Amino acid sequence: MDEQKTVEITEPRFEHGHFLLIAGLGGRFTQDTTAGIPDLWEKFIPEIGNIPGQKGEVTYGICCNPDGKGGFEYIAGVEISKLDDLPEKYRWVEVQPQQYAVFEHKGSLDRLPQTFQYIWKTWLPGSGREAADAPEFERYSADFNPTLNTGSLEIWLPLKPQ
Repeated sequence: MDEQKTVEITEPRFEHGHFLLIAGLGGRFTQDTTAGIPDLWEKFIPEIGNIPGQKGEVTYGICCNPDGKGGFEYIAGVEISKLDDLPEKYRWVEVQPQQYAVFEHKGSLDRLPQTFQYIWKTWLPGSGREAADAPEFERYSADFNPTLNTGSLEIWLPLKPQ
């Protein structure tokens, strides 16, 4: 519980997201294996700019396809315009338009687990809202640099309609 106090979280803004088609490198993880996600990003970073149909420089970390036992698929990716010509090595997911609570993560990526813990264990239970069965994602601005701590990182939590 003390760790949650060290995370700077501002109240979320609420947005209706638009359709996204995201492609990138993915893998299956559990809460115990999320330490492997940075390695996935290391493999993905050289791919940025070389993915057929890539739109812009914003990158996404998508949590999707839960297995009901705590496992989920994580895709480090970019938005693409179409699936045509997408090499088989890439995984892809469609993110449908819906309501989101959008949280800004400030500080080092090392503290990202504490931000997620705050969102899921403190904010969500106290908000009177429920998470929707839809992809949750991290949105990294085009100028995001984890080493210099520049740019912005947002966490988009899908919400059930009220």
